[in-house]
Amino acid sequence: MHPLMFASLVVITTSLMGSSFAVGKMGLTYFSPLLLVGFRFTLAGILMALWVWRKPLPSSVQDWGKLLLIGFLQTASVMGCIFLSLRTITAGESSILTFMNPLLVVIWGTVFLGMKYRFAQWLGVLIGIIGVVITLGSQVQVETGTWFGIGSAVAWSAATILVKKWGAAFHLWVMTAYQMLFGGLLLLLMGVTLETPQMTITPASILIVLWLAVMASIVQFATWFTLLQKGDPGRTSAFLFLAPFFGVLSGWLLLGEEIQWHVYLGGVFIFAGIFLVNWTFSKRRDDEKLPISMEQEEVRAEGRIRQRSL
Repeated sequence: MHPLMFASLVVITTSLMGSSFAVGKMGLTYFSPLLLVGFRFTLAGILMALWVWRKPLPSSVQDWGKLLLIGFLQTASVMGCIFLSLRTITAGESSILTFMNPLLVVIWGTVFLGMKYRFAQWLGVLIGIIGVVITLGSQVQVETGTWFGIGSAVAWSAATILVKKWGAAFHLWVMTAYQMLFGGLLLLLMGVTLETPQMTITPASILIVLWLAVMASIVQFATWFTLLQKGDPGRTSAFLFLAPFFGVLSGWLLLGEEIQWHVYLGGVFIFAGIFLVNWTFSKRRDDEKLPISMEQEEVRAEGRIRQRSL
């Protein structure tokens, strides 16, 4: 993918992730938390399932099971843990814990996918986490919600690895549609069993649900999964540090929340962390480090001879 296109998609998906916190907070005026996210992802999943019904669907029970697992982790577990954590810890603390995800992705990628990351890239992840903490300006205390917040990060990182491992076997839009649908249905079930359902229907509440379903779910997930399939999951996930930064900005724009000095300082740390994770520290391309065949060597030799003749 062209770097400019990659950067544009990163900005789109992380800004939608971040703004969904502010829009979701507006939606809590009309809905109970789990019911709101349940409606959000079920509606998004239904709309996308209707759109992709002619595209190649999974052909086996095992493949459907993979989509169900991704939906359980990426949608139901992440969102469920986030909103359950908000019962005992602040939204800032929950966000800090959730966006520890990139560090876990690097760990799981190393352990399960055999990926290798340099010391500077590990350092970049840690600097990015520090930047998130500074940006949100809060300190995490061990509460019941703390474990739910950690659970959201673990679930998201596990889903990221599974998408990278299994995603190529599915049509991108089919995977996006059905993981959201499965996750949304599970969230609706949680909404009527784990909390007292609350719902107020107004034009504003309908608009909020539609925005969360279409822009912050369909567009955001499809863009995110595209980035995961096109790039290294550890490096790509490092850009998630931008999401809470955009969350603070959207809170300022939509809710009138004041931006403190620590937001700017945290932003510097975030961008420094992203730079370290994505900088290869090498002038040689990765494919030049791999063994090449005799045919490839012959092609390269012919190319060098032609250059000398010119």
